[in-house]
Amino acid sequence: MRNPIRSEADAFRFVLLTIGYFALIVIGSVINVWVGVAVFVVLTLAILWWFASRGGDEPPTKQTPAPSPPGEYRILVVANETVGGSELLQTIRARVDAAERSTQVLVVCPALNSPLRHWASDEDDARAAAQNRLDASLDAMRAAGVVAEGEVGDGDPIQAIEDALRTFRPDELIVSTHPPGRSHWLERGVVEKVRERFELPVTHVTVDLAAR
Repeated sequence: MRNPIRSEADAFRFVLLTIGYFALIVIGSVINVWVGVAVFVVLTLAILWWFASRGGDEPPTKQTPAPSPPGEYRILVVANETVGGSELLQTIRARVDAAERSTQVLVVCPALNSPLRHWASDEDDARAAAQNRLDASLDAMRAAGVVAEGEVGDGDPIQAIEDALRTFRPDELIVSTHPPGRSHWLERGVVEKVRERFELPVTHVTVDLAAR
């Protein structure tokens, strides 16, 4: 069975629904014990149905972006704190060299935030930090001869990719993470979800910042 909670947004909705679930049961019980029982039964059945509908074995429908413009090869890079890693730059440089067309690179750096700040819509610091990392990475890429642009994306890397696909139309994806054991993205199965969700070649790059 697939996990019905597939993103941070799903997790936040689940927390809100849980709070509302218990609140409604308490309110119903205050009115009348049997009202509380009825609310409990109805809400429990609704939650079970939701989990069943979200947790089926069917794979997600793959999204196929529109083709890139003629004569261009486009690479979409999604990276967290590892966006400035030399391993990532080397991989991008190799992919650009291997392309037989004019190459454009779009680097998306998700605004990493704590759940509490995300819930409070306090993303200014997270976006500023992501922009600083992105600017340094773009400077290094351009110095290496890579034609690259960048943007700060949604804190959810899957959503950040979906947002970029609407305008950039890449030919391939590169996802950069910390090594196993130190990567929240790997713990959440982000790379696997990217491969399941998008009909594009996906390269996973591991950057060990601690080794520096």
